[in-house]
Amino acid sequence: MKNILLIGRLGINIPNLQTGIENKNINLFSGTNLEEVKDAFNQNDNQIDSVIMGAGIDLNVRLDIIRYIFETSQSTTVHMKDWESGPKGMLPFVNSILNELKEQFFNSL
Repeated sequence: MKNILLIGRLGINIPNLQTGIENKNINLFSGTNLEEVKDAFNQNDNQIDSVIMGAGIDLNVRLDIIRYIFETSQSTTVHMKDWESGPKGMLPFVNSILNELKEQFFNSL
């Protein structure tokens, strides 16, 4: 089972996220700030495999989140979206990362 944390400025409504990922082996979680990131890690015994982060969060908050992730886990990967593609670029970015992770996961079985 892979645990993926999606972080965005406005939050990410998982049931409405149109990722095209229909896999019972992937758990999606969401957050908007450091406290919600900590909660996600705590709820999953620090077993978050990947974090996908939007660019709309304040830079200092993003850096605090990254620092927390790297101090908490030696195996979590972090994918950070660019600023230039704007909010419209978030879903394609999330989809591309999730599809790549899904492919890696199934190739490792």
